[in-house]
Amino acid sequence: MDVNVEDILHTLTLEEKVSLLAGKNFWETVPVPAKGVPAIKVSDGPNGARGETFSGGTRAACFPASCCSASTWNPELIRQVGNALAEETQTKGARVLLGPTMCNHRHPLGGRNFESFSEDPLLTGKLAAQYVVGLQEKGVAGTCKHFAANEQETDRLTVNEIISERALREIYLKPFEIAVKEANPWAFMTAYNQINGTHADSNKFTLEKVLRGEWGWNGLVMSDWGGTNSTAEALEAGLDLEMPGPARHRTYKGVKEAIKNGNLTEEAITNRARNVLELIRKVGGFKNPEIPPEQSVDKPEHRKLVRDVAGQGLVLLKNDNGVLPLRKDKVKGKKIAMLGLAKEALIHGGGSASLNAHYRISPWDGMHNTYGDDVEFKFAKGAHTYRLLPPLAGDWTLKAFDPKNHNKPDLEVHHKEASFNGLFNEGVKWKNLEMTTTFTPVETGKHYIACSGIGPTIVKINNEVVFEQRESTKDGMGFLFGGNPETEFTYSFTKDKSYDILIESKPPGKEGSDFGGVLAGMPGFRMGFMYAKEHDEDLVSQAVDVAKECDYAIVFTGHTPVWETEGQDQVAFHLPNQDRSQDKLIEAVATANSKTIVVNSTGVAVAMDWLPKVSAVVQAWFPGQEAGNAIADVLSGAVNPSGRLPVTWPKRLEDSPAHRNFPGKRKDGQLTVKYEEEIFVGYRHYDRVSQDKVQFPFGFGLSYTTFDFKDAQVAQDSTGKFTTKVTVSNTGERAGATVVQLYVGRAKSSSEHPIKTLAAFRKVFLGAGEKETVTLSIDLKDFAYFDQASDKWKVDQGLYDFSFGQSAQHIESVVSVEVKGGSRELKL
Repeated sequence: MDVNVEDILHTLTLEEKVSLLAGKNFWETVPVPAKGVPAIKVSDGPNGARGETFSGGTRAACFPASCCSASTWNPELIRQVGNALAEETQTKGARVLLGPTMCNHRHPLGGRNFESFSEDPLLTGKLAAQYVVGLQEKGVAGTCKHFAANEQETDRLTVNEIISERALREIYLKPFEIAVKEANPWAFMTAYNQINGTHADSNKFTLEKVLRGEWGWNGLVMSDWGGTNSTAEALEAGLDLEMPGPARHRTYKGVKEAIKNGNLTEEAITNRARNVLELIRKVGGFKNPEIPPEQSVDKPEHRKLVRDVAGQGLVLLKNDNGVLPLRKDKVKGKKIAMLGLAKEALIHGGGSASLNAHYRISPWDGMHNTYGDDVEFKFAKGAHTYRLLPPLAGDWTLKAFDPKNHNKPDLEVHHKEASFNGLFNEGVKWKNLEMTTTFTPVETGKHYIACSGIGPTIVKINNEVVFEQRESTKDGMGFLFGGNPETEFTYSFTKDKSYDILIESKPPGKEGSDFGGVLAGMPGFRMGFMYAKEHDEDLVSQAVDVAKECDYAIVFTGHTPVWETEGQDQVAFHLPNQDRSQDKLIEAVATANSKTIVVNSTGVAVAMDWLPKVSAVVQAWFPGQEAGNAIADVLSGAVNPSGRLPVTWPKRLEDSPAHRNFPGKRKDGQLTVKYEEEIFVGYRHYDRVSQDKVQFPFGFGLSYTTFDFKDAQVAQDSTGKFTTKVTVSNTGERAGATVVQLYVGRAKSSSEHPIKTLAAFRKVFLGAGEKETVTLSIDLKDFAYFDQASDKWKVDQGLYDFSFGQSAQHIESVVSVEVKGGSRELKL
């Protein structure tokens, strides 16, 4: 029998209610054992249940990143992902998964775009809703995040975003609205940023007026980690749970003081506590209060699902002269060059999305699994892709000292490399660190060094200062999740001579980013090293030599997690590293081998200046632990690619709609970004400019077969609903899938409105020569706009074009319809 939350609530004292409103620790809520209230555990993240350890913890299944999942355009498949993630979450003793991430892709350099689905709010909302449905069918709460408008990582804790109400409602709130109405998620997580001058965790417009008011949602709202910025304001606005714990803003003393001063009501405390108790009830915490130990359960059905989702998410962007697929009979006895990142499994991005996967299949492994000994594979790295020099390995001794007592260390441990961060290590909090070793180089020369620290850091070699960082880093999370940019310098070493190396690092001062208090006082540093011979090696020439002797050359490119990560936006539109080494590799190989294929693993669009020179391109995204197998499936033709881009791919960064307003302008230390592009995000913008600016349009993707759309029809009933039909035919010689994309827009264009808006879609699987009549039903709300003057959603009377296409630029059939009934005010 289920518990009655109101009965429990009435037994709680004010102090007990307050205790529920902040976490117990990093991942658990606070229990009240005397009143029968258990703790529940939460876990990151959107593409896998990592568990409580950020690095090297319990192994978990790594599913494709949301950008890859979105490319499937297959909501039912994403529902299955939700089911599987629920099972994974339960193996980590957790009942709440901190996902899906569902903010829109506003700019190609967004550091966390890969975690989110799309530039389009409808596609994002529909997929996120099914992700949540899949989780909650299995009793695990979905957490829609980050509410709202978390489209950049630069100054994410404090940036003030100026967004019109129309743009906010039509673009940035719309995915959350769809998820609320189609999935009723049990939890939301607020964003770090400010929206029109108010932090998201205390924003009454988004939390009170829209989420709980207009949408009628009654779940739990938690803060992002370290993202609670006030006591009374956040509680009154509707933030139920401060995370992580223990409380910083919600101590009993602080809350009592706010009530005494009239800034906070006891009713607000009761309401917040009720929502915490309701979440515990929904996830079964009262029925089974145990938090079991974490387990690694590697399920075969999860392996298959990861591979299936990745296979449907990979996008074939170019395929000249049918160079793909590389069928087994076609390439038997041939030589294939595997270049670049072929031996690295780029399965996820950095930050909260990272985890210790059950296994990682690299493209090198996947291609061998597929072709066996029938093909001779040759490898060359071809390019340096590191962001930071690797930490200097050795027998290091780390000591932590109280700043007031340097005579005796509080901690002394041994390390294998010159890298350390104090996250979750209370033993080093607010301590000064020293790390020492004796280094004996095996080569004479001017070798390369690069260093950085969270706080002020000095490096000495034989008592000579070779590096000094006087200030704290302004990006503590950037340091932890990928490393801050470092300047390389050289130091002359002599072979077999011993060098005493000392690194001194202090905790960050007040001027440094403390990540909302989570990183306060946590020191960290790194010292990278590389021998000159390795650093200056001509890797491109080696790759070209390999490519010349092979029948095909496949160049694997992309972003390792340190390049595309939470905590910082991306450095550049071109592939890394700093000297465009991957771009140079592609161009050189394409010149040497006319059958050059590029497989790119990034979560975002990147520059492809080399596109005319290569034969084929596959966008692989971050496809999860089965990455190499899924890539081999598509390259070999075992899987017919059916992925479609969830974002527009511009040719140049300067042509993206938010380019002039990203990441914003700084005045007196405050970063402000104006969303001046308004509702014209993604294809809505590119529809209004020259199509020459677009490399690949939204919704685009090739197949190993062909499709056409015919006989489109649209009928409107008296309620304003529309039934549309189109006949889809597979006109090729093998089975495959395409996506019917239905866009709606005014027949007479208007500067105030998009030319067209995605209103519905469906993925269709057809055998060779098969056809199917696809029916899509839509309502006026699916292409309504928000009229700020009247504070209403509207559809104006007039002629509208219903466009059926295989991408935003490849429209195959248009039906014009006179929308009945005049100007309509809609309740969505």
